[in-house]
Amino acid sequence: MEEDRQDVRSEINIMPPSSFPTTASDVFEMGKYKAALRRVEASATLPAAACAPADLPPKALLIAFPADAPGEFPVLVFLHGYLLYNSFYTQLIQHVSSHGFVVVAPQLYTVAGPDTTDEINSAAATTNWLPRGLAGLLPPQVRPNLAKLAVAGHSRGGKAAFALALGKSPTPLALPFSALLGIDPVDGMDKGKQTPPPVLTYVPRSFDLGMPVLVVGSGLGEVRKNPLFPACAPKGVNHADFFAECRPPACYFVAEKYGHLDMLDDETAGLRGKATYCLCKNGRAREPMRRFVAGVVVAFLRAHLEGDDSSLMGLRDGREATPVELQKVEFLP
Repeated sequence: MEEDRQDVRSEINIMPPSSFPTTASDVFEMGKYKAALRRVEASATLPAAACAPADLPPKALLIAFPADAPGEFPVLVFLHGYLLYNSFYTQLIQHVSSHGFVVVAPQLYTVAGPDTTDEINSAAATTNWLPRGLAGLLPPQVRPNLAKLAVAGHSRGGKAAFALALGKSPTPLALPFSALLGIDPVDGMDKGKQTPPPVLTYVPRSFDLGMPVLVVGSGLGEVRKNPLFPACAPKGVNHADFFAECRPPACYFVAEKYGHLDMLDDETAGLRGKATYCLCKNGRAREPMRRFVAGVVVAFLRAHLEGDDSSLMGLRDGREATPVELQKVEFLP
């Protein structure tokens, strides 16, 4: 993919921090760190004559990290949705990173069929690469804390994240995850039409994950954009079904008037980028849903990786104002 083939250490953008001091209630605003982005080319995509560093990752990466202060930061592996580019999540992952997290978003594929085995395997290989390669791609003062490692995914990437956490990858994980986040996860076209390998079992509380789980759903995801296309997050294989199989501790949020792709960047380039506005039922704008998803991710990661649950409990109890109207909030303590 041409847009991802840039210098291994090329810093392409820095998003400024919030202009006011952040508090527990500011998860929906940019955090106190400047969030930088770096693209990293995969070893397999380099020309045969190129002299590739030995520690290049198995897949091209987009990495967001706090750029302006020294420290040790938890790490989130973020898996993109079906036929989407990791660059479509730039604003989302920079928002999360500005609150003190390193976000690693691999480009798992550019073309894929219904079987998700290869992308689950690629996500596992990328995770296993982190101990030997991630630190060398960050500034010396930014230290990734792989003892605080979480995995998240959107759409089919959400299914892949659950599959990875459930041990469905042919490649065994060398690192344990401490938390799992499904952003509008989807497991196929309908109940009985799951993409292989199926993740949903339709047995309540059957996921034996051994870690806290966040599930975020879109209220419009199960609504068709038009009669020619199926819903992007159909009933029977969507967020509600994933949460129904989660065991405590787990939390669940559904944004009522927003769609399956409303957490993407405002501008998504190319034909695929234009298609993101055409295939799924959308809300009035992407910015509110993107801020909500980023903010609830930050609140969840703070609670379960850093021991600060003030923002997450505020959301549970309705004490935190959110950028979107919530259709459902449920916690399994």
